[in-house]
Amino acid sequence: MERVAELVLDPQYHDILALLKGFRNGLVYGAKIRAPHAFVMTVLFKRGTITQKLRLVFNATKQHALNLAQYVTIYKTTMFFLRTANGGKERAFDSFLAGLLGGYIIFRENNNVNQQIVMYVFSRAVLAAIKVLASANKTGKGFGANMASNEVKERTWPIFASVCWGSIMWLWRWHPETVQPSLRNSMNYLYLQSDHWNSLRNFIWHNV
Repeated sequence: MERVAELVLDPQYHDILALLKGFRNGLVYGAKIRAPHAFVMTVLFKRGTITQKLRLVFNATKQHALNLAQYVTIYKTTMFFLRTANGGKERAFDSFLAGLLGGYIIFRENNNVNQQIVMYVFSRAVLAAIKVLASANKTGKGFGANMASNEVKERTWPIFASVCWGSIMWLWRWHPETVQPSLRNSMNYLYLQSDHWNSLRNFIWHNV
């Protein structure tokens, strides 16, 4: 074990070990994020035996964890080769290229798990890009630049939140087949199933 510890701490193996550590972290984080979500959604909305439900939870958790682990590995590997090709220095666009490659290889298949992950990333990317634009205005000169920056901060989030909710409610109401299944099930539970009951028990305790 001491020899293993020495190898793990040896700087000359750092880049390779960082790939293994990234794969490990992807597995752990993916499992921690997906397992509770999959369990709750399966218990609430899926039909079948306990064994069938547990299998669904396991499969969703496995896919999420493996996808994230593989993506991390591809990203870090690509970044390593790009830095090496540039004399050990990272360029501004390297992370974009590495993310682009990893995203295509791992998340190009259109399935429920990938949709949820990609849409989560998309929403965060949009918000982050807006913040970057707002911060960029600070480098401008004069009252106009500061005013534009403040207006972006104050007005962007309410507009973004309102448009998101208005859009998804309209899509769910008139084109429910286009809404991601787990979100559609959640919305049906909240907005449709709350319209129906035939006893005090299923008014308070469970749905009809």
